[in-house]
Amino acid sequence: MYLSDMHTHSIASGHGTSCTISHMAKKAAERGLKLLGITDHGPATLAAGTPSYFRSLTFSPKRRFGVDLLFGVELNILDTDGRIDLEKELLDRLDYAIASMHTQNFRPLTREANTIAFINAIKNPSVKILGHCDDTHYPLDYDTLIKAAGEYGAVPEINEASLAPYGYRGDTRANVLEILRCCVKYQVPILLSSDSHGTAHVGDFTHAAEFVHQAMFPESLILNNQLPRLKVFLQTR
Repeated sequence: MYLSDMHTHSIASGHGTSCTISHMAKKAAERGLKLLGITDHGPATLAAGTPSYFRSLTFSPKRRFGVDLLFGVELNILDTDGRIDLEKELLDRLDYAIASMHTQNFRPLTREANTIAFINAIKNPSVKILGHCDDTHYPLDYDTLIKAAGEYGAVPEINEASLAPYGYRGDTRANVLEILRCCVKYQVPILLSSDSHGTAHVGDFTHAAEFVHQAMFPESLILNNQLPRLKVFLQTR
């Protein structure tokens, strides 16, 4: 069992979910999590979090139902320069950020261009997690990307929503295997993430954990159960 889930979405992300942060924390407690990250979509996502929402998180309780909470954001990468959709003033108020590519904000480009965009995004010190970088719609040079992630202090996630049958990013298994290979090569840790929109999949790593274990990926490079190390890593700029 894993103790943390750092990529989840509440009602502030839109997408039809009506679950508040308290709903998310209660479900996390029921599933045995000790640390939960709330990472609602940035403002460039239709009907998602507004700047005022992210500003207000500063005043939100950081422990609910016995679960420690960190408040982050899933940023949209906007171009190959790595521009993202939340200002520094707001990023500095949050605990960490995920940077991801979504088709409504970043149309798939060449392997080289996609890789450059991701690398430029993780140069931002608030960005600690590469969101669903297994997406088959965005070809990437994983060797170059994972090496850069290690240099800039970011980690890739192994996304449950990509590997599960309900996923919509294509058959991501070959990409995930390459990510894991490169992480071992460069000793870059990973995070298992549910990418749960609402409470349905909070803390659910069924397919992601099985895949990682079948690949014989070292447990020492999985951050989910290394809670003190994980907290320091995510909040270090």
